[in-house]
Amino acid sequence: MASIPEYYAGKSVLITGATGFMGKVLVEKLLRSCPDVKALYILVRPKAGQSMKQRVSDMMKCKLFDRVREENPDFHQKIVPISSELTQPGLSISAADVERLTGCVNIVFHCAATIRFDEPLKHALQLNVIATQQLLSLAQQMHHLEAFIHISTAYANCNRRHIDEIIYPPPVEPKKLIESVEWMDDGIVRDITPRLIGDRPNTYTYTKALAECVVQQEQDKLNVGIIRPSIVGASWQEPFPGWIDNFNGPSGVFIAAGKGILRTMRANNDAVADLIPVDVVINLTLAAGWYTAVHRPKTALVYNCTTGGINPFHWGEIEHHVMSSFKRNPLEQAFRRPNANITSNYLINQYWILVSHKFPAFIYDLFLRLCGQKPQMMRIFNRLHKAIHLLEYFSSQDWEWNSENMSMLMGQLSPEDRKTFNFDVRQLNWPEYIENYCIGTKKYVLNEDMSDIPAARQHLRKLRNIRYTFNTLLVVFIWRVFIARSQMARNIWYFVVSLCFKFLSYFRASSTLTN
Repeated sequence: MASIPEYYAGKSVLITGATGFMGKVLVEKLLRSCPDVKALYILVRPKAGQSMKQRVSDMMKCKLFDRVREENPDFHQKIVPISSELTQPGLSISAADVERLTGCVNIVFHCAATIRFDEPLKHALQLNVIATQQLLSLAQQMHHLEAFIHISTAYANCNRRHIDEIIYPPPVEPKKLIESVEWMDDGIVRDITPRLIGDRPNTYTYTKALAECVVQQEQDKLNVGIIRPSIVGASWQEPFPGWIDNFNGPSGVFIAAGKGILRTMRANNDAVADLIPVDVVINLTLAAGWYTAVHRPKTALVYNCTTGGINPFHWGEIEHHVMSSFKRNPLEQAFRRPNANITSNYLINQYWILVSHKFPAFIYDLFLRLCGQKPQMMRIFNRLHKAIHLLEYFSSQDWEWNSENMSMLMGQLSPEDRKTFNFDVRQLNWPEYIENYCIGTKKYVLNEDMSDIPAARQHLRKLRNIRYTFNTLLVVFIWRVFIARSQMARNIWYFVVSLCFKFLSYFRASSTLTN
């Protein structure tokens, strides 16, 4: 049986979402580990005043491609951009490009999707469901297609506590829902969205469940596979540890904590934080593409790409390691010293939001106004609270994912392929991974230089001294205003202090006797 690199040799691959986080890693891994791949056709749309070619050129200049660039400086010649728009009929692919793709593509990786949790239902349907339908229609016209791999999410069925590697019945027939919302006003769709999504937390998980059903409906005509990653984070090993390029998901939370902006977050310390490194997802995706094409399973195989049931790590542990990492490798110009706390209690969380978020933001914005500058901290905190609120559903509870197909696929790989396309999360060292993740946000998201760490540490010491000074002044102020003017307050104060001294004396005496 051909190895994975041997299988992809001479193959033409179509990738959607190639300019996104996971898509870029997929393109890089294919070019580096399967150097004889014939061509990578990527669907790209003009964006923010940039042409399609400019977007692809900027993508290939990314540091992510440094290893490929060293090994093959002409790697860009294998990348063929195709103008496309997922929100348009036929994906807005020209007739000439359709003919080109249908005549040569051997395997399709469908990574494109909207990952915004609060996306309006109509738009989420268009990007996650209708675009998938249209891509499947295009795939059926491809004369040499061997596999169609769809990237879903492990939370597509988050309304269940135990999730097997099967495609569950959809909450509604996708075709009927699409026909219904087509004629509805956006306001009506917005009003009925909560009833439609039911016990799912957002339109993202809802539409991804519908997309899985759409893929399943074509399993008699195409060789299909579905990858369900959980919370995708920075790279574990490839192309180098800690690579990340966005603020999405945990990355934004880590950065906010490192900057000292985030001081509290509502989550369950004991709940499993099901992070999955992006390179693990991509290695599994490529292996699944190989297996689907070579073995041609009779039904669509689903791969739950998660860590919780195999190598669990909890939110409380993440909080500890993130804080420790940012104290060793601080971010530049932190607002306050990193010191975030996780709590599952709503009232305690609201108290700390008021004391540690809103009050300091108000004071800082007042200072900016007095200096003639535009206030900004309250706006930043409001955006942060909105983002954290969207994550609370996933950080406050546990799920159990079956991963038998993932284990089966690992057993099908040769020793060499298992090493090159490693997705065995049992080998993942969490403290080391979180350390690299935090450093990755500093280097690749914020573009900060590691040589500036001594200055950043000095800045943290300055913030510590400011805090100590403020606390001292606050105690003096409270003494002068409240305690010094009241005999009862002084009596209570002396009583508390005497109790503390008695406790310390008792503790010291007990220690002496023990010794």
